[in-house]
Amino acid sequence: MFNVTILKMKDIMKFFIGLICLLILIYISKYFYEESNNGKIIEGVKNSVKTIAQSNILECIDTTIPTISTINKGSINQINETNEKTPEKSTDTMLQQILKTEISSINGMENIEKKAEKEKQGNVKDGTEKENNETQENQNETQIQMAQTGLPTQVITNNPIQESYNTEYGKVKIKNQTGYELTQEMLTPNITIENKNVILFHTHSCESYTSSEKYPYTPTGNFRTTDLDYTVTRVGTELENQLKQYNYNVIHNTDYHDYPAYNGSYTRSLATVENILKTNPSDIIIDVHRDAVGARSDYAPTVKIGDTDEAAQIMFVIGTNAGGLWHPNWNQNLKFAIKIQEKAEEMYPGLFKPIMLTESRYNQHTGKYASIIEVGATGNTLEQCLTSMKYLAKVMNEVM
Repeated sequence: MFNVTILKMKDIMKFFIGLICLLILIYISKYFYEESNNGKIIEGVKNSVKTIAQSNILECIDTTIPTISTINKGSINQINETNEKTPEKSTDTMLQQILKTEISSINGMENIEKKAEKEKQGNVKDGTEKENNETQENQNETQIQMAQTGLPTQVITNNPIQESYNTEYGKVKIKNQTGYELTQEMLTPNITIENKNVILFHTHSCESYTSSEKYPYTPTGNFRTTDLDYTVTRVGTELENQLKQYNYNVIHNTDYHDYPAYNGSYTRSLATVENILKTNPSDIIIDVHRDAVGARSDYAPTVKIGDTDEAAQIMFVIGTNAGGLWHPNWNQNLKFAIKIQEKAEEMYPGLFKPIMLTESRYNQHTGKYASIIEVGATGNTLEQCLTSMKYLAKVMNEVM
């Protein structure tokens, strides 16, 4: 009994020594794998580990520690008898499972690194393609199509509303709603525009148009929406971009002035303009609107320019001091509108409807050449109004 016990203790020591050697070998293999850049060293380590996995643990120990070989031969029979009585897994099987687990982990690490490398390459490729696409989109956005001249023009409005006017200057028609008698001197556009700064803003920022396939939107009111990408504010942005192509300095304010409350819109927009003028002196101040024809929601005043362009018609609204408010430069504003429209009748006849001269001031006392322009009506689409700005900018550049 005493001798058998000694043999078992030696075997256990041999097992633990072998296990320690194995762990050291595994640690070394991992170290070389991590330190190697291309993973070639690990192949040799894996082959060695595989060979060990196929060998008997005791043979490994005998090879590693020759002095134990003699003890092995003398006690092997007793160890085999003990193993037959013990239903536990053999040492060889346990070692093989450990080695298989380690090899599987190493293979997993290789697969993860390969996958990560592929994903990295894929991300770089996708990122490059995405960046190229974004760059192309930005280039498309910045390449504003400018208007051509010498194109045939005709009004194509379906079910048009009869134009009314009572004054003419050349081909420019004016609907005078004031008590003032407009003399030839008052109508002659003998003005010189020196300040090339342009201020654009919107007293009724939420005025919108008929939804279309290209610009669909959900109204949040009667032809109104708080999404400014589908309102006259977007039209103002188009005019801004077009004028900048001609090297004008444009300040475009996109604040809400009619939301959340419609009443008081002109008071709020006046404060906006006066604040801008403190740092950006300008003579040309344009309040961009959409014509509101309540009785005809389908009214879409349209002019065809060239073979393909359909543009919404534009109308100047010029205020005066006839309503009792201080407005000393209203006649200058009228001359500016006549000068622009006169040139438009030469280049794109029909682009403008008759000028409307009113008794209200509409904040136009803020500039020498201040005005309202109403672009299209409720029946027009946003794309028709955007097209109008291309031709308006061309006309303005010819005048200024």
